[in-house]
Amino acid sequence: MRTKILLSLILLSFVMVKPLWAQENHHKKEHGEKSANEYMHQSSVDRLVKHFESPERDAYQQPEKVMAYLGDLNGKKVMDIGAGSGYFSVKLAGKGAEVIAADVNDEFQEHLKQRIQSENLKNIELRKIPYDSPGLKDGEVDLVFLVNTYHHIENRVDYFAKVKKGLKTNGEIVIIDYFKTEDLPVGPPFNHKLSMDVAVTELKKAGFTSIEVDVNLLPYQYIIKVK
Repeated sequence: MRTKILLSLILLSFVMVKPLWAQENHHKKEHGEKSANEYMHQSSVDRLVKHFESPERDAYQQPEKVMAYLGDLNGKKVMDIGAGSGYFSVKLAGKGAEVIAADVNDEFQEHLKQRIQSENLKNIELRKIPYDSPGLKDGEVDLVFLVNTYHHIENRVDYFAKVKKGLKTNGEIVIIDYFKTEDLPVGPPFNHKLSMDVAVTELKKAGFTSIEVDVNLLPYQYIIKVK
């Protein structure tokens, strides 16, 4: 009898306790908090562009280290999801990649269109994508790259299952996002950040089995590489 009661309690605990990633999403919706996109776009796109392209960002983003981490990109096809101002899209193109600069926002896409024309960049394709899909063809790209964008995406398990289909054989995803701590001098509010553990759990649910994490390269962000 005692064994049956114990088993019942264990089963009940599995039913009642949601995984951490589900708890975080539920809390935001339950309390009517602004989404990460809504919060970011309280500022104008012009102001966001200045912020994204600022020397202050260079100081903590350390793009030269990031590009070295990505390795040889010459001739590879890369989708930069959440390309925004083109901060990394332009750098990826400069390393010889064929870049798809993808974003959900028309104003960012227009800004980047003008930048491509003014800087005479030949190997960047603009792609407006919906909120719920990367807009990739099956096996289209070698690398999907997201910087400070993962926490903006909702229904991430479904989203990254779609990303998985868009990767070529041996393709990979590199995600860079902020540590979930309250004392960072940069990044979104604490409640919009996603912990590294949550991201890894979600990516496993999306079907990925090879996941590497780097917490030492950048001062305020973790890096997750997924195959």
